[in-house]
Amino acid sequence: MAGEVLVATNVLEYPYTRTVGPVLGAFFTGLKQGRIRGVRGADGRVLVPPTEYDPVTGEDLDELVQVGQAGVVTTWAWVYQPRDKHPLDRPFAWALVRLDGADTALLHAVDAADPALMSTGMRVRVRWREERAGEIQDIACFEPETEPEARP
Repeated sequence: MAGEVLVATNVLEYPYTRTVGPVLGAFFTGLKQGRIRGVRGADGRVLVPPTEYDPVTGEDLDELVQVGQAGVVTTWAWVYQPRDKHPLDRPFAWALVRLDGADTALLHAVDAADPALMSTGMRVRVRWREERAGEIQDIACFEPETEPEARP
């Protein structure tokens, strides 16, 4: 019949699981224990989060290195209106944080009260989730190490 609309249900899904392997497994186990681990690359750099393969040479990596729970913001962006799936329910910053002892930066949320309190180079520390499960959300967020003065 002319003008009739046909409707068909289509479910698109990818029902598979992936094991994380020894390097990422150690990273997530460390998070559950309140520790952060990276991996040493072929050139000596410490990569956080760790990777299974060297980004330059492609070699397997397996030398795990514990890094600090504080570090430096290398860049950031302010979120004025958080969405439902964001880690915080109030305005916050997404930031790349280079942890003490690491040579690369980890993307995570920084709980700062105002964008004027954020700056590149500021020091932040981990705030752990009370109950940890071995996932990146075990780091609830980062928070400023000290209460900085607002920028003019």
